[in-house]
Amino acid sequence: MSEKVFIFDTTLRDGEQSPGASMNIHEKFRLAQQLVKLKVDVIEAGFPTASAGDFECVKNIADNIRGAQIAALARCNVKDIDNAWAALKNGENPRIHTFLATSEIHMKHKLRLSREQVLELAVASVRHAAKYTGNIEFSAEDASRSDLDFVCQVFRAVIDAGATTLNFPDTTGYALPDEFGAKIRYLIENIPNIDKAVISVHCHNDLGLAVANSLAAISNGARQVECTVNGLGERAGNTALEEVVMTLRTRPGQVADVHTDIVTEHIYPTSRLVSTITGMVVQPNKAIVGANAFLHESGIHQDGVLKERSTYEIINPKDVGISTSNIVLGKHSGRHAIRDKIKELGYGELGEEELNRVFARFKAMADLKKEMFEEDLEAIVMDEVLRVPDSFKLLHLTAMSGSRSLPTAAVRLLVHGREKETASLGIGPIDATFRAIAQLTGTSSKLLYFSVSSITGGTDAQGEVMVRIEDNGKVVVGQGADPDIITAAAKAYLTGLNRLEYLKER
Repeated sequence: MSEKVFIFDTTLRDGEQSPGASMNIHEKFRLAQQLVKLKVDVIEAGFPTASAGDFECVKNIADNIRGAQIAALARCNVKDIDNAWAALKNGENPRIHTFLATSEIHMKHKLRLSREQVLELAVASVRHAAKYTGNIEFSAEDASRSDLDFVCQVFRAVIDAGATTLNFPDTTGYALPDEFGAKIRYLIENIPNIDKAVISVHCHNDLGLAVANSLAAISNGARQVECTVNGLGERAGNTALEEVVMTLRTRPGQVADVHTDIVTEHIYPTSRLVSTITGMVVQPNKAIVGANAFLHESGIHQDGVLKERSTYEIINPKDVGISTSNIVLGKHSGRHAIRDKIKELGYGELGEEELNRVFARFKAMADLKKEMFEEDLEAIVMDEVLRVPDSFKLLHLTAMSGSRSLPTAAVRLLVHGREKETASLGIGPIDATFRAIAQLTGTSSKLLYFSVSSITGGTDAQGEVMVRIEDNGKVVVGQGADPDIITAAAKAYLTGLNRLEYLKER
């Protein structure tokens, strides 16, 4: 009989640790709603002790989201565990996820604790968490570089103390698949009370092996995978949820006789939502959810797919929620059609005021464009709904440039509720615009990255600009879309500045 592999999604916690991928409470809640539709088993909502903002995000999700276990991360100390429970306590079967490093390098250089002290602290922390809930996960940080017999000793002790899930992370992405699978098998064979807990794995992608290592772990008995949508995460990221799930679905019984409860038709909408909220663009050749994942340019491939899809496609695009037709709506579309399409794309139910803003903007753009695409609607939703509160808002922009004129931009902003305007010169019209915005907002952020792309085809397409900016060590991503590329750039820059303001306040 097929066994279930539990999907533990940490996009809201580990995924948010990608440089520039911070999310506000509103964005996190919308994503949590979509993860419930995807039917993940556990949503790790955050690290409550990290900040007051993180605490509120976790509490808001635990208080209001149903249909998945909500987890919160806590170090092995009383304060962290108490804070985690305070944020989680109204949730549905809430999980306290506590962790402590077990590798020699971490114990010696980071913790400065002996093996005996680590064992004692791990047991005491799990026992403290057990006063609140019977749903406790313990992670042995840097487990893949730890002495396996010591990990077995710790795991056996924390199970006796009340842990019900044991996480064996490849924290640095160092392991190789055969090696990692063998380590999981060793745990199962050498922990006497292992039948009382679920073995979980949390793999990082530093060598590009996170998914392979996770599959090797499943093959050897792990029954929970910790992953993120689009593989988001620190450094090179985490195990990509969509890749693990679709591998198990596409090759049933080959990894192991297992299944997940993921509703795969929600994979692509969830991927788009994560990308839109975080500003982290999915690479075109990304497996499952990349723009090129189901495109065929070779004549031989095109001929084969036209005759029989399975000649070159092992996954039906519909199975991951990719629409066969990108053209969705036009200028005669009504509010109900817009509302339904937004829900279909994975953005949930908009409030009346939000829908009014999106509908008005959609109508205005539909009058300018010949065809409206899903991506156009997504860009509008991002600009009107899924963004941090506007400390700075664009009211008016005029930019001039040419081969024989000095690039100039005149900008009017709403700055903390007050109208301000100025003009500035620059190397180009976008540089002039950014200089004017910086002057009006009184900011001195550094532009780290700037990219421009077309959301759809055609000369009337919306341009999408993505910027990465840094200020005092804080890195954020800003996105903006508009048929006018200079306006799109201004919106992207302002979105980034608003995110920085939000982080300062938080």
